Parts: sequence; structure tokens; C-alpha cells
Amino acid sequence: MRIDKDKTIALIIDVQEKLFPHICGGDSILERMKILLQGLKLLEIPMILNEQYKKGLGETVAPIKDLIADVKSYEKVTFSCCQNTPTLTHILESGRKIALVMGAETHVCIMQTCLDLIASGISPVLVVDCVGSRNLTDHDIAIKRMSQAGVVLATVESILFELCKSSKNPVFKDISQLVK
Repeated sequence: MRIDKDKTIALIIDVQEKLFPHICGGDSILERMKILLQGLKLLEIPMILNEQYKKGLGETVAPIKDLIADVKSYEKVTFSCCQNTPTLTHILESGRKIALVMGAETHVCIMQTCLDLIASGISPVLVVDCVGSRNLTDHDIAIKRMSQAGVVLATVESILFELCKSSKNPVFKDISQLVK
């Protein structure tokens, strides 16, 4: 499956103040996510932010929140974003059939969302360098399980250049600068 600009939406899941400091490799994940989000903005890919129980886990971390201040956000208490009716409705009404999935935790909210996206007729693309868990074994096994279930695995750089399609794309040079 090709990741097509006109068919793609991005889901940012639970990148929150009280959770993310405990994610293995969290700083690296945030750096990769910042690059991806900047690129998605240049490419005009629609995005949705989901936050798990903000009273307990806090707001989205500042570097990410600042980049996506204009993005529609939904609070949830379900682990899967798709079990949160407003989020699923937003995705389905967008007409987009591919969802880039990033955030935390890989083995809980990310995995359940990806599995439910498949059940809803949406093709999830797991941005593997933009997801994490507190425990690496949980993270690794969840990625294997999702791959076996049909979730496409990709990285920030591969996604951005696939969405760009060509060096003639007007934002190609900007994208190239982001990933350097």
C-alpha cells in the first residue's frame, strides 16, 4: 500500500506530560515526532490529537502542543481512539483511508487504536520511530503483533518522502532540510 497525501490523516495519541517522561527513548521519539509533524504541516496532512484522561495524565507535552495548536483535539478515557465516538466519527467523515499513528503507549492505546482502525476500514501506518512504551518488551511485542495483524510499519523519513512523491514537489527542499 502506498501512503498517498490525499488519503492520509495523522493521529497523535497520548503524548502527555505525566506519561511521556516514563517512555523508553522518549526524548528521541519527541524529536522524530517534531520532524514528522512539521513535515505533515508542510504537506497539509490533516491531524487529530487525542489525550487520555487529562486530569490524571496532564496536557500534551509543550514541544508537540506548540506545533499542533490548531489541530482538533479529543479527550478520551478508552484506550482505543476508535472507541471514542467523536474521534472515530472525525476520521470516517474525513474520507481519509490511511491513518498515520504515533504516540504512546505502543502496547496499549496505539495497538488498540490500530486494530480498531483496521476493523473500521482504515489502513493504519505505525510510525515506528514515533511510538513508545515504558517497557521495551511491551513495545517490541506490540509492534510484532500489529505487523502480523496487517498494520503497515514505516519511519518518519520514509513517510515524508513517500508523501512528497518527487523532488519536484514544492515542499521537497523544506522536507529535506527537516530530515537532515
